[in-house]
Amino acid sequence: MKKFLTSIACAAISTAGLCSAANLTIDRVEPPYWWTGMQQDTLQIMVHGKDIANSIVSVDYPDVRLAEQVRLESPNYLLLYLAIGKEAKPGTMDLKFMDGKKSKTLPYELKARTKAPEDYKGFDSSDVLYLIMPDRFASDGRKEDKAVKDLDYPSTADRSDPNARHGGNIGGLQQHLGYIDSLGVTAVWVCPVLENDMPGGSYHGYATTNYYRIDPRFGTNDEWKAFIEEAHKRGIKVVMDMIFNHSGSNHPWRKDAPTADWYNNSDNYIQTNYRLSTVHDPYVSDYDYSRTVNGWFVEAMPDLNQRNKHLAKYLTQNSIWWIEDAKIDGIRMDTHPYADFKAMAQWLRDVRKEYPSFNIVGECWYGTEGGEAYWQKGSKVNPHGDSELETVMDFVLSIKARNAFSSQTDPWNGLNEMYDHLALDYLFPNPSKILTFLDNHDTDRFLLEEPENLGWWKQAIAFLLTTRGIPQLYYGTEILMHGSKEGSDGYIRKDMPGGFPGDKDVNVFTGEGLSDKQQEALGFIRKVLNWRKGNDVVAKGSLKHFMPQQGVYVYERRLGDKQVVVMMNGNDAPKTMNMEQTAEILPYGTTLTDMLTGKKVTITPEMTFAPRELYILEN
Repeated sequence: MKKFLTSIACAAISTAGLCSAANLTIDRVEPPYWWTGMQQDTLQIMVHGKDIANSIVSVDYPDVRLAEQVRLESPNYLLLYLAIGKEAKPGTMDLKFMDGKKSKTLPYELKARTKAPEDYKGFDSSDVLYLIMPDRFASDGRKEDKAVKDLDYPSTADRSDPNARHGGNIGGLQQHLGYIDSLGVTAVWVCPVLENDMPGGSYHGYATTNYYRIDPRFGTNDEWKAFIEEAHKRGIKVVMDMIFNHSGSNHPWRKDAPTADWYNNSDNYIQTNYRLSTVHDPYVSDYDYSRTVNGWFVEAMPDLNQRNKHLAKYLTQNSIWWIEDAKIDGIRMDTHPYADFKAMAQWLRDVRKEYPSFNIVGECWYGTEGGEAYWQKGSKVNPHGDSELETVMDFVLSIKARNAFSSQTDPWNGLNEMYDHLALDYLFPNPSKILTFLDNHDTDRFLLEEPENLGWWKQAIAFLLTTRGIPQLYYGTEILMHGSKEGSDGYIRKDMPGGFPGDKDVNVFTGEGLSDKQQEALGFIRKVLNWRKGNDVVAKGSLKHFMPQQGVYVYERRLGDKQVVVMMNGNDAPKTMNMEQTAEILPYGTTLTDMLTGKKVTITPEMTFAPRELYILEN
């Protein structure tokens, strides 16, 4: 059995010798430290140790008061709620534990804040997120760290198994920040990096077993912070993936639950029905709704009960701790609608109170626009209250996009699917804050197989990067990575070529071994992404689009007197279009420059577009 005391917590308390104390045993303290000057003036400290609940605790530190000492159902937990006043100074305070004649002193550090809360700007429509699964992106070649041996399930790398860990790590991410920067993206969304000490290795990161520790197979807390610091030096933001809906089944809470209701259906495994429509269904049965939100995601991911106020406080503090400690720029919340609605809304309010400009995107996986719109902050189609979630994910776009762009555009099909999808944006309070994507780590790749030519693929990429919202690209898209998750999710999470020791034939980071088609795709994405960077017309401008005519889709982004017009022929044959339809934005004789080729394009009453022709025009 591993010792649950994380290395970072040991560092905080080892000066008093508490890791091996003879009298009172304290083997876990969360969070390991905190800060003065926070908006959240009440700090919860969860202390774990054998029969620690029998202790009486006192603290003597200027402007810090022990407001409440909570004993839970397990005698091995004690919750301390400290009121930290505005005049409290950074330093180390002593928490004194007394149990009869036994006593123990726990030094606990209050740090000074090193960044103003208003300087956490979050991410928005001026950004493009690059989604990375760290186990599959790159390794720095290090040998197994000693810390891995402390895990119950070390699960070392086996790249021949699509479901095993492959050995990517934070050092590999940092080594290739130059490549990421060269693409032109402005943010990286990194799949979960917290400890997943689970059978099989849990390479994906979605079964947390320690909320305050980076998985040692990825690296250390300090390495995570160093990666973020280096990313910031390049102007790249970092979005951290988190999961409040569930933990991993090997989390210490499963062995010693603080309370009987810490988990939903704790002693009786019930799997969720995955039917998120029950959350907003006006006719839903209690049975179906409960099954959705209280059922476990899978047997290895027990469902946390955010209705327990102490757990809700723990999770809120944990997210704030990572923002403050690692200086992350955003959070992506996994399985957001499966968690308790009211608790999650309060969490979002608490984070926004601490960091007014911070942004959080929730995974709300719906196949309808109405389902997605229900979850956005300020929604008029949500009768149950405000979710407080500013950014939702455009799963409908990802579901429709492959067929829309790869098929032929007639009066009803093809690019009309994109037109009709955007026509429902009236449901959303703020369409500019929708996260748009063609694929991600949970869906089939946008390309099921490599296309014969890149015409429709380029149009899809161009649309993603020029329409409304916050675009997200999945790693490998730039080199035409393709595949279906049929048989294993690992098939859509393949290793980035050249990212691992021993990769010889292809190296995306140097360009070695890339095919002509891959080089064309990479060059195209780089060109459009770097053009988009800092382009306020695309990031902030209004959107006007025209119903596809003769298979040609035209739309405009406008900001003041600046204009970007996108034209694409959604067919494998040339099409001639009467330009009367678009005269309100493109009077005859207007001349614009195509940013893709640098050529001038003059609008005439009738224009012919080559097969899958694409223009990104600007004045």
